Amino acid sequence: MCTFGYIRVSSTDQNEDRQLVAMERLGIPKSKLFIDKQSGKDFDRPKYKKLLRRLRSGDLLYVMSIDRLGRNYEEIQNQWRIITKEMGVDIVVLDMPLLDTRLHKDLMGTFIADLVLQILSFVAQSERESIKKRQAQGIAAAKAKGVRFGRPVKEAPDNFSEIIKQWESGDLSLENLLNQNKMSKTTFYRRLREYRLLYKKRKVSSKK
Repeated sequence: MCTFGYIRVSSTDQNEDRQLVAMERLGIPKSKLFIDKQSGKDFDRPKYKKLLRRLRSGDLLYVMSIDRLGRNYEEIQNQWRIITKEMGVDIVVLDMPLLDTRLHKDLMGTFIADLVLQILSFVAQSERESIKKRQAQGIAAAKAKGVRFGRPVKEAPDNFSEIIKQWESGDLSLENLLNQNKMSKTTFYRRLREYRLLYKKRKVSSKK
């Protein structure tokens, strides 16, 4: 029988130390610890998949809490069933003593454990959806205040019309144009389309 530990944090900038300390106190060697820095929305995670390949019947798996295992209600229960029923591996959830498959083998114990698992799985997914909702609201509020997300927009230089004339006449190559203005090809053609559209609108307006 081997003992394993699974650790998950949602992103690379989050800290897994609390989970690591708990696993180290249990005496789980680093070679049997599997750490994913990825969202819990599904189980398509490299280290989790590697863990499943290592597990054998009779092994023991520790996780800190259900939401560290995942945050998808149906998938948590499905993976729990695969590990405990199909693979014959015991799971211990450190933050919830009721979720220790080594203990509750009778019908009542199994019923209670299944009920707790369903409740915690529901809470895990609800929390994930709440986080997403708060993030969306925060982004919307920031945008309303003028905050821009993503890469900074590269504006066209003040003498863009002259640059275009030189490029169209062949006096300035596209490569030199991009280098001199520190502009990507995609950005240049986007600004060119905007310039021509604006020029066309001005021309139409002047005829009225």
